[in-house]
Amino acid sequence: MSDDDDIKYVKRQRTLHYGSLEESERKRLAATSAGIPASSSSQLEDIDSDEDYEEQKKSAPSPPAAPLPTAGALVNKIDDDFFDLETEVAKDKVALLEEFERKKRARQINVSTDDAEIKRNLRYLNEPICYFGEGPAERRRRLKELLASLGENAIKEKKNEEEERKQLQKEQESTWYHEGPETLRVARLWIADYSLPRAKCRLEKARQNLKVPSATRAGRMVELQKRLQSLSAQSSQVGDTRPLSGCAFSNDSKFLLTSSWSGLCKLWSVPNCKLQQTLRGHTSYVGGVAFRPNVQHDEKNIVAMASGGHDGAVKLWSFGSEESIADITGHMPHRVSKLDFHPSGRFLATACYDASWRLWDLEQKTEVLHQEGHAKSVHCLAFQADGSVIVTGGLDAFGRVWDLRTGRCIMFLEGHLGSIFGVDFSPNGFHIATGSQDNTCKIWDLRRRQSVYTIPAHINLISDVKYQRDGGSFLATCSYDCTTKIWSNKTWQPLKTLEGHDGKVVSLGISSDSHYILTTSFDRTFKLWASDS
Repeated sequence: MSDDDDIKYVKRQRTLHYGSLEESERKRLAATSAGIPASSSSQLEDIDSDEDYEEQKKSAPSPPAAPLPTAGALVNKIDDDFFDLETEVAKDKVALLEEFERKKRARQINVSTDDAEIKRNLRYLNEPICYFGEGPAERRRRLKELLASLGENAIKEKKNEEEERKQLQKEQESTWYHEGPETLRVARLWIADYSLPRAKCRLEKARQNLKVPSATRAGRMVELQKRLQSLSAQSSQVGDTRPLSGCAFSNDSKFLLTSSWSGLCKLWSVPNCKLQQTLRGHTSYVGGVAFRPNVQHDEKNIVAMASGGHDGAVKLWSFGSEESIADITGHMPHRVSKLDFHPSGRFLATACYDASWRLWDLEQKTEVLHQEGHAKSVHCLAFQADGSVIVTGGLDAFGRVWDLRTGRCIMFLEGHLGSIFGVDFSPNGFHIATGSQDNTCKIWDLRRRQSVYTIPAHINLISDVKYQRDGGSFLATCSYDCTTKIWSNKTWQPLKTLEGHDGKVVSLGISSDSHYILTTSFDRTFKLWASDS
């Protein structure tokens, strides 16, 4: 029997001690400070009593004392690893209930089965109207789920918001008014007193024309058409060394006025086209000229003509003097393209490139109206024969009809695709012609407040339009295609094409007695057209 047989191995029973966490931590830190390695830290678990622990502590060298952790630090250490299962389960439960409620609401919502209407509703909600591979059923289900999330009235609310936005935009674009000066009130009252009797006379004349037998009216129209078809160039005159930009007939059809890029305006006799007077004073090219109504040629020192320049200067001229008798400088430095006298001769309207037009009272010698409303430059304007309204055309492709007695814009001319370069009122008082950069001439009815006809008139932009002065039976248009065309009223059939200019035709005029038509061109000449018969 060996010595090893005398050795008996007795397994020591392991004893567990239950105590506070603070005490266990204290023992662990004490063992660590005593130099016991971490691998033998399990020996502390085999200590059966405090006596064994004290003996082991005595045999170990004395390390420096280490501070014990506080209870708050131990609690924080435990809280960091804490996982609240009940809270997480509650959150999942709430989310699940919300999903069930949403699906329940989606099932209860009534949605149209029309796929086109479903797409419109999705568009109202700013959602894609179709996903890849999505059919009508899936699209309808998607709309129901959206309505369940946003609310059943979401589409109606979106429509109301869109209507409010459009209404607000319309209000912002509407014409606004402000209190004007006393001179404007005086001018408006005077225009009302002047225009109402003339409107009454015009309507009475229209009633008288209705009593004329239709055969008589047809015969007159046939005779007029024959005379127009026989129009030819009676005179061609070199007007200046630069292109001619504007022209006008006097009220008695005995004189004509031309303007040029050289800054000169010239007065010519009709029909022999002899130079009578040269008007000097503009320092830049002149855009538009006009004769003042009811002024005789023998009257001196009275405003008889007006012209507007590129530099914004407007000059008033009299017969017999080469120098202007008055200057209007309120437009500078913006270009004055066209101007026109009121049928009474008291007022002068000017179209300016500052996106406004102005009305000047020659008796009060002041500007009574500075009217805005166009988005771009105002290029042309024309008075109605009664003198109650005026039409303006701008480079924004829109026209506006203004009531001079109230200041309101009573009609908005919308339909052209390019800038409007020519406007005119028919003598009947309710038809308006506009010529545009889109090569068309539109006829507007002031009573219906809409366009009634579109004439595809030229192959280039239309630079000017004019109605016959004493009846409005025909309309003339000139264009940059170097031609001038005559159109029949009502049927708008072409009656005559006036050809002869070598350059772009810029402006035209029709004499008050309808015997002559005047055109000016880039070729520096003006031509006087008349019937051979």
